[in-house]
Amino acid sequence: MASLDHLVIMATSLEQGVAWCEATLGATPGPGGEHPLMGTHNRLLKIASPGFAGAYLEIIAINSIAIPSISTRERRWFDMDDLALRAHVAQHGPTLIHFVAKVPDVTDAVAALATQGIDRGTVVQAARQTATGLLRWQISVRQDGQRLFDGCLPTLILWGDTHPTDTMPDSGVSLQRLQVQHPQAAALNAAYQTIGLQLGPTAVTTGPARLSAHMQTPKGLVEIHTP
Repeated sequence: MASLDHLVIMATSLEQGVAWCEATLGATPGPGGEHPLMGTHNRLLKIASPGFAGAYLEIIAINSIAIPSISTRERRWFDMDDLALRAHVAQHGPTLIHFVAKVPDVTDAVAALATQGIDRGTVVQAARQTATGLLRWQISVRQDGQRLFDGCLPTLILWGDTHPTDTMPDSGVSLQRLQVQHPQAAALNAAYQTIGLQLGPTAVTTGPARLSAHMQTPKGLVEIHTP
């Protein structure tokens, strides 16, 4: 079975992302770290709830002074090198762009999606240093960096011995519902079923591509969504 691991918010800078989080959700994200593989860095906020155990929010930005170790033929994860997406974030501010699902075996899940004609990418090893030690994980990344289905098909992840939320304090923010709308809802539903992902009985509907997260926050119920 797969389950939601975290939501991905793209920002032009981490400072901008922190300001957005405080203004929108009424909470300050905790420390994250550097991703040497991709030349990105992040800040994190726990948003776990009974329906989404262990969920968190990732605010991620390109680190302008870091040199990614990926090949120049490849692109960063989550479409972060897509010029149109960068322009949108630059104009409108930090934006929900994607989500990541944790699975028991990333290689098996990628192979299962391949039977549906979906290339979710190769499985790469990644790590980042934290104040409490080294976090390690396996994650599916395409060479072109594409999210697929306009960000509505999750990237797949398998954590090592430690999960980021193990040391995160409660934030006062909790994810209540994640809704997915897409013109290819049937194909998306089939992909979810293939990896055993459940987001709720009415989570996926037909319509213009849109990922919407509803969160209970110190500011009340807040909805954020993809462009």
